[in-house]
Amino acid sequence: MNLLRACVTTVTAVATLMSLAACGSSEPRSVLSSIEAGKVILGTKYDQPGLGLRHPDKSMSGIDVDIATYVVNSIADEHGWAHPEITWRETPSAQRETLIKNGEVDMITATYSINANRAKAVSFGGPYLVTHQALLVRNDDHSLDELADLANGRKLCSVTGSTPAQKIKAELPEVQLQEYDSYSSCVEALHQKKVDALTTDATILGGFAAQYEGEFRVVAMNKADGKPFTNERYGIGHAKGDSASTEAINKALEKMYADGSFDRIMTENLGEDAKVVEQGKPGDLSFLDAK
Repeated sequence: MNLLRACVTTVTAVATLMSLAACGSSEPRSVLSSIEAGKVILGTKYDQPGLGLRHPDKSMSGIDVDIATYVVNSIADEHGWAHPEITWRETPSAQRETLIKNGEVDMITATYSINANRAKAVSFGGPYLVTHQALLVRNDDHSLDELADLANGRKLCSVTGSTPAQKIKAELPEVQLQEYDSYSSCVEALHQKKVDALTTDATILGGFAAQYEGEFRVVAMNKADGKPFTNERYGIGHAKGDSASTEAINKALEKMYADGSFDRIMTENLGEDAKVVEQGKPGDLSFLDAK
């Protein structure tokens, strides 16, 4: 009986280990292979008006949505493949690298600023646009008009794991930084006067200002010399080392600029605020080496 019990225990343990191994065996996906196979999983934000927004009917809209769709369809056209079936996946800032590594998405366009740390974990196509960090404040608060005003014990909101949060921590340690799980949560906190300002990219803030017309305004964040506080270059994240997919993505982005699709996408999603966005330089990641 003891021998039988020991055998059962051993078999159960082996089965458990095999199950765990299977659960952890997910490999990163290839953008090109998935497009050729006819099905892609694209990551984006679900709560950013003008960039990545999921509507009640489950349809998607925004710059990142439109660019991702353009890229995969352009790659398909280039190879003579049918346009793939697209499945959208919500990709919060703090989970993006993990979702790519685990093969849960093919690629991510989710206001995904390219930086050195991220480039160690995933490969990037692009950058496909350049924007700058800014502030969203209440229209009835006239004491916040520039970056220096944050030093007076103000509460500033940003998203956990986001580039703006990291930069604020590093360069403005005196600010009371409140980190939330989404920008929409920050906007609600600003509305309820739990925080004094929200910081992230001007593209994102412009979308929220348009959604809550008359309640908020966007304030530029400039350094003492008048230069922007940051230059945020959005990229398309995908599996590390997949150079063939990187090349295909960059080629599609160049086509997007050349045929006027980039300007159309910006105008359709941001209207007059489209002027805060500049074209990127796909394939040029030399800024990662700048000190």
